[in-house]
Amino acid sequence: MRTGGAGFRGVTDDLMRLVSEAMPLVATLGIRPKVIAADETVLTMEWRPEVCTTAGIMHGGALMALADTAGAACAFARLVESAPGAGTSTIESNTHFFAAVRGGTVTATSRPLHSGRSTIVVQTDLRDDSGRLVAQTTQTQAVLAPR
Repeated sequence: MRTGGAGFRGVTDDLMRLVSEAMPLVATLGIRPKVIAADETVLTMEWRPEVCTTAGIMHGGALMALADTAGAACAFARLVESAPGAGTSTIESNTHFFAAVRGGTVTATSRPLHSGRSTIVVQTDLRDDSGRLVAQTTQTQAVLAPR
């Protein structure tokens, strides 16, 4: 596989397709990949009024979508290395919110906690521009056999 654009460590053409073409919501939310790799995936999303709830606070669902996307990309990157052609699907997700996001960029950093034959568990930290932890998601991804 060829690597993606300059400055994107671990971003391959297949992984870029995962976050850009396979999940149309990524474009709608403005999620951008920075790193997509089996050991760590980093995505970002800018604060915009369109992804907010009252008082200009970024909607929890938007934050959860960012975390789910980062976790899925991390799990998929692991499968590219260990089980080519396999897919993944979120089967469980738990998010804890710690602080409101009222502007700037949220960075999602996902790292695997467990990689098995049938599931991959990923933890995603969501941080604001100051590095403050605003939410944390732990999710279980099912490993789907190649079609």
